[in-house]
Amino acid sequence: MADDRYLEGRFLIAMPTMGDPRFERTVIYMCAHSTEGAMGLVVNKPLDDLSFADLLQQMGIEERGTGTIRLHFGGPVETGRGFVLHSDDYMNDGSLRIAGGIALTATVDVLRAMAAGGGPQSSILALGYAGWAPGQLDAEIQANGWLTCEGDRELLFDRDLGGKWHKALTRIGIDPALLSTATDGSGRPN
Repeated sequence: MADDRYLEGRFLIAMPTMGDPRFERTVIYMCAHSTEGAMGLVVNKPLDDLSFADLLQQMGIEERGTGTIRLHFGGPVETGRGFVLHSDDYMNDGSLRIAGGIALTATVDVLRAMAAGGGPQSSILALGYAGWAPGQLDAEIQANGWLTCEGDRELLFDRDLGGKWHKALTRIGIDPALLSTATDGSGRPN
């Protein structure tokens, strides 16, 4: 039987023909993929209308020396729910190891640690996530909605959010300028 978790720890790269504007030019880090569905976090779209300090204040957590922690649009599902994708130098009971030294924590403990100036060395704080029903993501990949590439820490935690999509494509040998945005009506490029 093929490995049904093959996308965990990989990036999804939105094709220009992606029909959903919420995912236009996105790079998604895949946290889970199985026969039961898939879940990932968009890692290149900032949330500009809410700051980390605002979030902590809403949650009643005191901020002490956090520096600048940018919030990300993690996806359109459960946009009020927070997820921290991070290096595995920080782990607690609620953390899930994904791959290649990357973990995911969705408990308030990691926010408290980050607010106190601790927590993981590298992190992305995202509100919401991208989710797919069983077989849905595989169908979208087969319909040329997404490309995939190996996930790595350098690209994942790169602070140049605007450049991640281009960098992800060039890592798999694709010049973004050569990708067609035209389709034949079925979602497939002409």
